[in-house]
Amino acid sequence: MSKFQELKRELSILEKTFGPRHEHFRVEANGLDEVTCRFLATNGEHVVHCNIFESYPNPPPMWFAESEDAKIAQILEFLSSIEPSAPNLLLRSTKYLAKELYKWQDLPVPSHIDNLDLVQLIHEDVEVKESTTSQEDEESEDEGLEEGHDDSEDSDNYEMEEDTEQDSNKELQEIGAANYAVLERIRVNRREDHLKGTVSGSIQATDRLMKELRDVYRSESFKTGTYSVCLNDDNLYDWTIKIIRVDPDSTLHKDLMQLRGQEGTDHVLLNMTFTDKFPFDPPFVRVIYPVLTAGYVLSGGALCMELLTPQGWSSAYTVEAVIMQIAATLVKGKARINFQENKKPGVYSLVRAQQSFRSLVQIHEKNGWYTPPKHEG
Repeated sequence: MSKFQELKRELSILEKTFGPRHEHFRVEANGLDEVTCRFLATNGEHVVHCNIFESYPNPPPMWFAESEDAKIAQILEFLSSIEPSAPNLLLRSTKYLAKELYKWQDLPVPSHIDNLDLVQLIHEDVEVKESTTSQEDEESEDEGLEEGHDDSEDSDNYEMEEDTEQDSNKELQEIGAANYAVLERIRVNRREDHLKGTVSGSIQATDRLMKELRDVYRSESFKTGTYSVCLNDDNLYDWTIKIIRVDPDSTLHKDLMQLRGQEGTDHVLLNMTFTDKFPFDPPFVRVIYPVLTAGYVLSGGALCMELLTPQGWSSAYTVEAVIMQIAATLVKGKARINFQENKKPGVYSLVRAQQSFRSLVQIHEKNGWYTPPKHEG
């Protein structure tokens, strides 16, 4: 059985075992590269995501939670140490996750969870017997078949191609041809870089960013033109973002309308870059244009926002949530366009933004976020 078929079977078992009506632990497989586990506990719902790489089971899947609970973090840390070379990695990992969550909440562990990684072996044994019987029948009916030809394998390949095509068509309809083309270029580039041995970034960060970009393309705010995103040179780690729509009653909106009359530009342009430690490290965000005063914008264009610092960041934050929060913060902080400074070159730069942001982090580490620097407004 191919690795693809093994993964497909494991996902099928998980969905059947932990369906939408399961009392406490539910599994949703969003295609072949992402699994979402929902644990319904007495203290609320806990969501854990699993990103599966194309070369499954090696490297092993990446697990991350939407909450910052220390116990869940401890469980997920152990998942990364599970041996990927043994069979049924996804089933073994999910079994461990479910059992630990049940124990954490002092709930009795159902017997079907203890036997989860054995289910796959039972299915495979049945399939082998059925395949052997079927093959003997076919050989007795037609001895002229070519030696070694396996119709079941052809059928599996056909189903694989059919499923892949259906997933691609669905994604194409959801996000549009232009955005789908971007994702395809990135996939091709990643594959080529992997073959050349020139892969940049980390697998963990790259897969999370692919998910973030796909989710952005699917979001209503993106589709309705509240903001737009563009990858610089198809680089997943370097995004250009336009905040196009802000509160129409805000002073920033009025200034953007004035800017459109003067220069034909009516948006706030941001640059968002990521490290290979994303999503555990926050992105670095700065304003590129226009030059703003107030709105928690620092010299150089950096932003005075706690969630963009190591102390305030959470790996559960999505890129879209960050974009929408930045737009809201600019309005809340009564950002205005400095039309006089806007005409001067070099007011905003990456170096100046990084310097002012480092100073900001140091100040708030010392004083807390209730005393922002007065001179930065």
